[in-house]
Amino acid sequence: MLKKILLGILILIALSASALWFAGGGEVYELFRATSVSTAPADYALQDDSRVTLPTPQPYIKQPYNAFKNVYWGDLHVHTEESFDAVLFGTTLTIEDAYRFAQGESLRNAGGELMQLSRPLDFMAITDHAESFGLRTRCGNNDLSLKESLNCWLMETPNVVTFLLLKAVANEPTIVPNTDNAVGVYRNRFRTHPTQANFPICTVDETDLERCYRDSNSDWAKYKSLADKYNQPGTLTVFSAYEYSPPLPDSGKHHRNVIFNGADLPRHATSYFDVGNAIELWRTLEKNCSGKCDFLTIPHNMNKGWGLFYSENTWDGEIYDEEGWRLRQRREPLAEIYQVKGSSECALGVGAADEECGFGQVLEPCQPGQESGCAFTTSFTRQGLKIGLKMQTDMGFNPFAFGLIGSTDTHNASPGDAEEWDFVGKVAAASSPAARRLTEWPGRKPYESILQFHTGGGLTGVWAEENTRDAIFSSMQRREAYATSGPRIALRFFAGWGFNEDIVDKPDAIALAVSGGVPMGGVLMPEPEQTDSPTFFVWATADLMSAPLQRLQMIKGWIDTDGNTHESVRDISCSDGLPIDTVTLRCPDNGASVNIATCEGLGNSGASQMSVSWKDPDYHPDQNAFYYVRALQNPTCRWSTYDALRLGQAPPAHVPATIRERAWSSPIWIEPAS
Repeated sequence: MLKKILLGILILIALSASALWFAGGGEVYELFRATSVSTAPADYALQDDSRVTLPTPQPYIKQPYNAFKNVYWGDLHVHTEESFDAVLFGTTLTIEDAYRFAQGESLRNAGGELMQLSRPLDFMAITDHAESFGLRTRCGNNDLSLKESLNCWLMETPNVVTFLLLKAVANEPTIVPNTDNAVGVYRNRFRTHPTQANFPICTVDETDLERCYRDSNSDWAKYKSLADKYNQPGTLTVFSAYEYSPPLPDSGKHHRNVIFNGADLPRHATSYFDVGNAIELWRTLEKNCSGKCDFLTIPHNMNKGWGLFYSENTWDGEIYDEEGWRLRQRREPLAEIYQVKGSSECALGVGAADEECGFGQVLEPCQPGQESGCAFTTSFTRQGLKIGLKMQTDMGFNPFAFGLIGSTDTHNASPGDAEEWDFVGKVAAASSPAARRLTEWPGRKPYESILQFHTGGGLTGVWAEENTRDAIFSSMQRREAYATSGPRIALRFFAGWGFNEDIVDKPDAIALAVSGGVPMGGVLMPEPEQTDSPTFFVWATADLMSAPLQRLQMIKGWIDTDGNTHESVRDISCSDGLPIDTVTLRCPDNGASVNIATCEGLGNSGASQMSVSWKDPDYHPDQNAFYYVRALQNPTCRWSTYDALRLGQAPPAHVPATIRERAWSSPIWIEPAS
């Protein structure tokens, strides 16, 4: 199928050019012009970057070993020019550019805009699509056939129109709506994954498919070698990694990042050209990653998985069996809750009602017959966590006991670039410079809009004793990690029977919490004859380069004796000494605001640090439950408002001018008394 696509695209473009022009093809040409690298300088000339005041970049601060753990900041979802889609967006920045950027070096993206972190990262992983490995390795050769040359031209020439055409013809055919199917529930579909034999450069003669496989291994070997070269324990921890990327209709995702640790990694990066579902991925990785090798996988964009991620089905239409669920429990301890393509925490009207579920969302609840492009009940982490409670009741174990992280999913080779003031888009010249990010294209679906849908991306915070591969990887495995929407909010969360509510007044509060309970990601087992709630302890500090904290919230999910799941959201601490409303269980507004003309915060409200101990007034010892924390900041400018400043115009009226940045802890699970 893809072979025919690649052979036909050039002819299609050439023969259709004049017809397209007279039948609305002017829009196609305008899309090409408006996203081309060649026209970016003219668009960049429209903006004045000096209108935005940027903080002075800070040097790296090395932290000593700490038995009570330090917080380390990283990005585990980064693409470079090695990803096929990034090239079509115009990216030319390399793997090594990405490593230098993580250490504080500034870079210019394909749109001409400067990118620079305010502070270097502690750890990272480059996750280029494994499906790209080996397909362009031979493109520099002089002896290519016409078919091979066409293949290379398509894969190496920046052109968003080509990307959209390839995506459109590679998608599944239009599905006739089935209004009998339950609304917002994934409908199983049988699919067959492609192989490298679908690409012309791999099938010119009988030896080419084997050569493509060798080329793929050669590319993967380069990743492993560069990761080892740039890995600097104590300064920058680098993991070998890649992305496994099966597609879904309407730009849907069923992707996972594969993160490795160890000295004896697999020779081949298993992609969806090799296996058609996650169970086979884990099974193959366990076979090939043994001895001094370990791995975990991290799903992302569950919000755009059209309900597949937390269903019982695989991408290719199989049903999970017990072995598959146990593989998932063992190998998938984390989920990427936030990135450039939005939040996967929860969605209003889809099993959730709290107001903060509107953050990072544009998908509306599904309507009868919809199988894509809407918010499904099994597309969000909070729903997945609740489904996990049911599965534990039914099967005796919970394959959906996962922690939460944030990442960027940048396609600019710019790991960690999640600060709103530095947002230059994440898809090279297709979203840069600023005028392109603020342009709305008629007829595009809301979730395809950069202005409406794209966020600045997120970061991962990990609590570990030191900045090394082993320490950080172990923390990720035990889920002592959390997500932020970009700011470096330090957040700790414990639950235990061995400390009291006065822990907040103790100078050694962290030591008491460590010895008397479990941290985020942990499971708290019941105490004999204990009927009172355990004590929950939350400690958070604001990012001094962003904004003060405004409130701390506790999100609880539980299952009742009839097997029904429930959730509740309440504020547990307010800044500025404000009381929690006893009816709404929310903090009053602390009056924080932003001067939209400068993006400076107004007033003196908010807190640089917040801590609270809390007991659940609705705790029941027979309930199986999970708890996680949201820490919310005062409002700050959204990236689109910074872009409006650069362009000397008013902020776009149909998107918020400000946002409330946040951090999400990983959950703590409370096992019921037997």
